[in-house]
Amino acid sequence: MAGGRRKRQRFSRIHAFSCGRASFNGEHSLIGGPGFSRVVYCNDPECLEASLHKYAANYVRTTKYNIATFFPKALFEQFRRVANIYFLICALLSFTPFSPYSAVSNVLPLVVVIGVTMGKEAIEDWRRFKQDIEMNNRNVKLHLGDGVFEQNKWKDLKVGDIVKVEKDEFFPADLILLSSSYDEAICYVETMNLDGETNLKLKQALDGTSNFNEDSSFQNFKAVIKCEDPNANLYSFVGSLDLGEQQYPLTPQQLLLRDSKLRNTDYIYGVVIFTGHDTKVIQNSTAPPSKRSKIEKRMDKIVYFLFFVLVLMSFVGSIFFGISTSEDLEDGVMKRWYLRPDDTTIYYDPERAPAAAILQFLTALMLYSYLIPISLYVSIEIVKVLQSIFINRDVHMYYEEADKPARARTSNLNEELGQVDTILSDKTGTLTCNSMEFIKCSVAGTAYGRGFTEVERALATRKGSPLVEEEIEEELSQARRKGSPLVEEEIKEESHVEDFGETKPSIKGFNFMDERIMNGNWVSEPRSDVIQKFLRLLAICHTAIPDLDEETGKISYEAESPDEAAFVIAARELGFEFYERTQTSISLHELDPVSGRKVERLYKLLNILEFSSSRKRMSVIVRNEEGKLLLLCKGADSVMFERLAMDGREFEENTKEHINEYAEAGLRTLVLAYRELDEEEYNEFNKEFTEAKNSVSADREEMVEQVAEKIEKNLILLGATAVEDKLQNGVPECIDKLAQAGIKMWVLTGDKMETAINIGFACSLLRQGMKQIVINSETPENKALEKMGDKSAIAEASKASVVHQISEGKTLLTASTESSEALALIIDGKSLTHALEDDVKDMFLELAIGCASVICCRSSPKQKALVTRLLKIKTGKTTLAIGDGANDVGMLQEADIGVGISGVEGMQAVMSSDIALAQFRFLERLLLVHGHWCYRRISLMICYFFYKNIAFGFTLFFYEAYSSFSGQTEYNDWYLSFYNVFFTSLPVIALGVFDQDVSSRFCLKFPLLYQEGVQNVLFSWVRILGWAFNGVLSSTIIFFFCLRAMEHQAFRRGGEVVGIEILGTTMYTCVVWVVNCQMALSINYFTYIQHLFIWCSIGFWYIFLLAYGAMDPNISTTAFMVFIEACAPAPSYWLLTLFVLVSSLLPYFTYAAIQMRFFPMYHNMIQWIRTEGQCDDPEYCHMVRQRSLRPTTVGVTARYEAKSNRWKDKPEEQS
Repeated sequence: MAGGRRKRQRFSRIHAFSCGRASFNGEHSLIGGPGFSRVVYCNDPECLEASLHKYAANYVRTTKYNIATFFPKALFEQFRRVANIYFLICALLSFTPFSPYSAVSNVLPLVVVIGVTMGKEAIEDWRRFKQDIEMNNRNVKLHLGDGVFEQNKWKDLKVGDIVKVEKDEFFPADLILLSSSYDEAICYVETMNLDGETNLKLKQALDGTSNFNEDSSFQNFKAVIKCEDPNANLYSFVGSLDLGEQQYPLTPQQLLLRDSKLRNTDYIYGVVIFTGHDTKVIQNSTAPPSKRSKIEKRMDKIVYFLFFVLVLMSFVGSIFFGISTSEDLEDGVMKRWYLRPDDTTIYYDPERAPAAAILQFLTALMLYSYLIPISLYVSIEIVKVLQSIFINRDVHMYYEEADKPARARTSNLNEELGQVDTILSDKTGTLTCNSMEFIKCSVAGTAYGRGFTEVERALATRKGSPLVEEEIEEELSQARRKGSPLVEEEIKEESHVEDFGETKPSIKGFNFMDERIMNGNWVSEPRSDVIQKFLRLLAICHTAIPDLDEETGKISYEAESPDEAAFVIAARELGFEFYERTQTSISLHELDPVSGRKVERLYKLLNILEFSSSRKRMSVIVRNEEGKLLLLCKGADSVMFERLAMDGREFEENTKEHINEYAEAGLRTLVLAYRELDEEEYNEFNKEFTEAKNSVSADREEMVEQVAEKIEKNLILLGATAVEDKLQNGVPECIDKLAQAGIKMWVLTGDKMETAINIGFACSLLRQGMKQIVINSETPENKALEKMGDKSAIAEASKASVVHQISEGKTLLTASTESSEALALIIDGKSLTHALEDDVKDMFLELAIGCASVICCRSSPKQKALVTRLLKIKTGKTTLAIGDGANDVGMLQEADIGVGISGVEGMQAVMSSDIALAQFRFLERLLLVHGHWCYRRISLMICYFFYKNIAFGFTLFFYEAYSSFSGQTEYNDWYLSFYNVFFTSLPVIALGVFDQDVSSRFCLKFPLLYQEGVQNVLFSWVRILGWAFNGVLSSTIIFFFCLRAMEHQAFRRGGEVVGIEILGTTMYTCVVWVVNCQMALSINYFTYIQHLFIWCSIGFWYIFLLAYGAMDPNISTTAFMVFIEACAPAPSYWLLTLFVLVSSLLPYFTYAAIQMRFFPMYHNMIQWIRTEGQCDDPEYCHMVRQRSLRPTTVGVTARYEAKSNRWKDKPEEQS
């Protein structure tokens, strides 16, 4: 059975709008034409007509690959790397006769490198595939026929299916609402996953389908829906429903979108109209991109450079070789007799010198391939995977409450975390917890509420802020005067801000604490009459619905927005309990100030004047039991104070002062006021109001507003409320730390402008006194044009208005730059549409970049992605997007790094992200600690890789020059093969995983250290070329010292000089020692693993020499017994190794010592603090911290400094 329906008042009588009463308009005439061709056969998806349309299945995939595309796409990804293309060419050439080494030793490393990397890609995509399976296998009740509904998987739904969705379930596809558990077939929908808004949307089915309210009623249900084709517009829908002989118009009022959630409604019935990738939320997303970090892209440029050097070396060598070959045989005399030019193949034939030179060029191309490290890519892949494991297992980013650790879903972008210039953040669910708490209020000019907000706690943490301490002392003195030691103790406990955050309010939505008005104590206050009216207004002026739990007897409230629920809960906790609503009345349990007992009072509900973004207020008109007519109003201070009567301003100054204080603390404020109406005035208003409500003209809403405007005047001020839009723990501190690190923060939200601005204040992106550039499409001129209905004129005027506002903003920006004043840019969705057009976007971006904070309101998912793309492409800086809902997917995929918040609402954002976090505050550690470490490690690792390969490769080149470019190498084949595999690979991997320039504590204490990554100082071309020069210098010292020391010197006891096998082994020994000891010099943070890898790599070289040299000469060739019989017994071998080692490392050691002492970088200064034991010296630490590359303009620190400056300026003004 479907269960009993919820009988509620008829909402159309309460609300100013007409619920669900749609009529055919101009757009409905388009149905059946281009773009409006979809036909849905309700309850008959298998019929012949339906099967002809071949609509998309409801399976949704977020993976990058499938079985068919994995190998071609993954191979394409690998061979986008220029080095891999080069090694592939070398691998193919190794099968030719002119290869200097065997084919197996060349092909095998490439196969391993490509295979390991493709395997990593496969594992990461397999995880995405499993998450897709989890979502597509969710269950929903599906009509199978004969009025029977059974559980079925989401992926099996078809267009035309009838489904039953129950309370707190997500909609499995885009549905048309047919009926619900309410009498009027209404339902409440939470669209936070789509547009970021937490307030519930009211949807209503058509009259024609509203009676299909039980499972059995769908036994013979048949209807046909004709509507628009799939598109990305979340806020529009045009269609019609043919039921029997009747045709009904369909509007967005009946559309339920996939990934939105059913709230406060027991169940609904709906018909599937869009499935899978046709749904609007998926239409708003983009295909998962293949992201590459900027360091990896620059690494490709280095490879291009090295490849150029390699070709140049080969070209020069081949020319010299060709010249030498042509002169080898003159008049029968052989210059290079050992090559037998008189009896040779094409390779050394003097008569075919040009051909020999070309073949030598190809040989050299292969021989010098050691300049380009083939193991670099696979080593980086290994390091990045290990770095990701450390990120995943960081206990400081583990959210115990939800049992969720951080999760790096891809390891390709680890180093990019250390270079983020701008963060683009969603608001709802990312910065906030989606809950409002009543925390303070001002009544009759007196401030009540002793709680601290997140912002105040963050301010208090800032060096023991004297302002907060003064407030605490003031509260203590008040408590002492009242003789309340208990309250004094509470205040003291409250002042310990670090502990306060751990305590949880016992009542959701109510975090108010003030003994003066709690527990009925308000009756003893001097203005108890005003407090009574204030609390009564909170209990009456709303549209919430009470829900009585029959088992516990407790009342909960179903409200359209969380802040409205917070007001009703606050009224209840302070003695005015709203317990019943009918379509004509509101009933309260009130505390009677005379008797001190709860009494029942009934207020006749006459009208509700609803809140809207243009009105910024809400009013109700009621008649009390004494017959008095009361207008109760609450709204924004910007519209309320101007509506006060002359005799209603008694508390205006104090209330304004309190509102400013609340705003400074990041609270959302509303002003409460009332007035008594006489019968004649009300009757005249009601007549006009009813006419306006029932009007069907285009300007109906404006007519309603004009009538309401007439009665909402001459109000008497009662006070103001302050509600905390509860931020996630640690958000202000996190944003402050990121601001100190020089990271800019933009907020992109689908929420209303007022809400976004309030959150901006709450998390210190905005502050009192900061100039706001507001770009809004709701101008009087635009409204006038909208009445006329000329769409082209409206669009043209809107764009002109936006361009004008941006120009004014740029003028203001220029003036503020001269005065070093911080600006904030706030823009709404309609304006953003024009700002992102090709001819305007550059001007908009210039303005946005110049502002300290940017807040984009009412942004669609597509706009979020477009803003992200604009910022990323035009600035070339690294962008990070963070969000938690399906509406953030495009933004996450478009940004260089996408971070998904694994909150309570869906997994769409996490599934499309690169990294998943449980809380926004973990972003601080992810960027400032792991980001900095990963950037530094990968940068140093790549530089070192090129250094060691240049040092090795140039010894080959020098020997080639020494041997007249004959193609002969001084090293054994397996020496060459194992250089990057065994003797130098493990230390560099240890560096990439474990090295730290400073500890995590210092990374957080000195956040400006992060700018080293943003400015890319550790991977600049100067630094890269410096390492390359060091490599050339080392190879020069190694080769020429070894050659000159051994060329003519007797080496064995019998007086024999060295051969190529001894020279090659000695030179190789020096290379292994030098590059590994260079690693030891470069490391900042030694662990036993690094010691093990460095010294074992050197030790393994000697073990290899012993083992390989002991093998059969046919296998070991030039290495046969070379160490045991020749090198080890000779003291000169050991002395030369030591001498070359010291000589090669001395230049780097000298440079590093001078730079550290006289030209220290920022991390060097912090290392000095640690080394010299000045960690706890506040003056020295402050001096280091003040070496700022960019002034902090947002965050708690900036807010504190601005507030301190204002306090300093006050005495000067007074004097």
